[in-house]
Amino acid sequence: MPPIASIDDKDAIVKEMAPLVKRIAYHFMTRLPASVAVDDLIQAGLMGLLDASDNFDSTQGAQFETYAVQRIRGSMLDELRQADWLPRNVRKNLRKIEAAVAKLEQKFGRSPSETELAGEMNVPLADYQHMLSDARGSQLLHYEDFQESDDNDFFDFFLADNQSNPLAIIEDKGFRQMLVTSISNLPEREKLVMGLYYEKELNLKEIGQVLGVSESRICQLHSQAVARLRARMKEWTQNP
Repeated sequence: MPPIASIDDKDAIVKEMAPLVKRIAYHFMTRLPASVAVDDLIQAGLMGLLDASDNFDSTQGAQFETYAVQRIRGSMLDELRQADWLPRNVRKNLRKIEAAVAKLEQKFGRSPSETELAGEMNVPLADYQHMLSDARGSQLLHYEDFQESDDNDFFDFFLADNQSNPLAIIEDKGFRQMLVTSISNLPEREKLVMGLYYEKELNLKEIGQVLGVSESRICQLHSQAVARLRARMKEWTQNP
């Protein structure tokens, strides 16, 4: 992106950097529940961009674009903190999927198909895929993974127990090695989705165009990949 002539010209800033704001917003979307509207993220990002133009200090040595990206992301995160991240019933469904994955992988010695997982959960395939779509925003590690049960309030648990440290687990060499191995053993299409999103930083729509499927289907594949990985990483999440 070419340098902006003057950060005092807010109209020029918005015009030149709006595509970047949109790209950042769309790249967030795989990590978010379906209840979050991308337009809300874009609006928050634009507010962050304008805030950056008001507070940028060129004497600090940073380029405006670099500073603006930080403020754009920060504004989007502030917006997300006000939203429901992942509803409890969706989280429970995701855990049921993980349990089905673990059971069938042990039974078959391979990654089970969607049809097999739906059968194990005794739900129609369409309902299973709907669960995957709802689970958009599921992560490899949730703070709730370190609770003893669903009845424990996360914040009470987190503040009262300083032994559970998700960051330390992620940094564990054994954890990282098992994660790499687990990713390499994903079904090819799911592995490709993960690579295009996390390595190539394509958004859902772009990945759908690469694979020739809908954006919603990419969302399902991502959620299913995360469920497989979480099922395989339970040893670390449950026994930090």
